[in-house]
Amino acid sequence: MVSAEKKKQEVSELQAGLDDADVLIRKMDLEARSLQPSLKATLLAKLREYKSDLNKLKREVKKLAMPNQPGHEELLESGMAGMHEASANQRDRLAMSTERLNQSTDRLRESRRAALETEELGVSILEDLHQQRETLLHSHKKACYTPHLLHL
Repeated sequence: MVSAEKKKQEVSELQAGLDDADVLIRKMDLEARSLQPSLKATLLAKLREYKSDLNKLKREVKKLAMPNQPGHEELLESGMAGMHEASANQRDRLAMSTERLNQSTDRLRESRRAALETEELGVSILEDLHQQRETLLHSHKKACYTPHLLHL
């Protein structure tokens, strides 16, 4: 049998892990919402899956934390290995998803930087074209005006 103190400690550790997972899911949700629509839909669907899994784990931990529950000690002992394993698996999946989100964010930042550089180049080209137009218009006016001067 698991001592009451050890049980409290293990439940507390599980709750802390679940809280950490919840924070990670929220961060990933915020990050996913800032991505382009094609990526956003896929990632948000995955996050809903993670949230559902996390809520199931939270309910199980809550059941484990309730005192005087029939078979509570046995459930705690038998479920701990599974809970730790499930929590570790979920943490691994969250870490992988976080890494993918970070990579996507980096690609988006790089794309944005390239777009800004392209925009700056476009502005520069338009300014050059405007100057050339002004020069051509000025030359055209001179060319049209010069024959009139010759006839004087």
